[in-house]
Amino acid sequence: MRMTRVMAPLAAAILLAGCASQSPYGQQGSQTQRSKTGVGTGIGAVVGAAAGALSGDGSTSRRDRALIGAAVGAAAGAGVGAYMDRQENQLREGLQGSRIEVDRRGDDIVLNMPSSVTFGFDSAQLTGQAQSALNEVSSVLREYQDTRVNIAGHTDSTGEANYNQRLSERRAQSVGNFLSQSGVSSSRLNTTGYGESQPVASNNSDAGRAQNRRVEITLTPTGNAGSQQRR
Repeated sequence: MRMTRVMAPLAAAILLAGCASQSPYGQQGSQTQRSKTGVGTGIGAVVGAAAGALSGDGSTSRRDRALIGAAVGAAAGAGVGAYMDRQENQLREGLQGSRIEVDRRGDDIVLNMPSSVTFGFDSAQLTGQAQSALNEVSSVLREYQDTRVNIAGHTDSTGEANYNQRLSERRAQSVGNFLSQSGVSSSRLNTTGYGESQPVASNNSDAGRAQNRRVEITLTPTGNAGSQQRR
């Protein structure tokens, strides 16, 4: 009976994860993007309920502690989800027509920048088109400062692996330098080159190699993300 009472708020919290609302973000302005606020609420509630059930000195029942924890966790999860939803919305609007893909993965936002947009052949110098797109990205990042920025460079498998590794590092660093010079704090930026080690398509075709030549910018909320939403 005691375990049943503890699990009840957990089950209720899990149901919240299915209440994610629909947001008309659009994949580059044309498709509907599922909001992650409800999902974040449910996950936060589950974690909060579990932590609450295990906490305390016995003066409050495990069930009551679980309910309190679920409420606190749900509020935190909703705040983070809404915080990232707003960023995603602004990025999709600002990057329309740029050929840069905006992909939502849980609470993370991934910007996929193909080499046809960002760099010339065998070059780490940003094109004018890439600089224009990154100006839009930096504008959003300056507004949402509780977001970490991980920049990853990737190449195809053509040529020597060591050379490709260095090229991917230089390209990631070029993007990082541009964002820093555009007002994004360097303490928020992390750049990494992966060379040819993480392909997303086959290197046996021109189309596949083109997909593998890319820079990915992953935006991740910090522990303070969404705090204003909860106040």
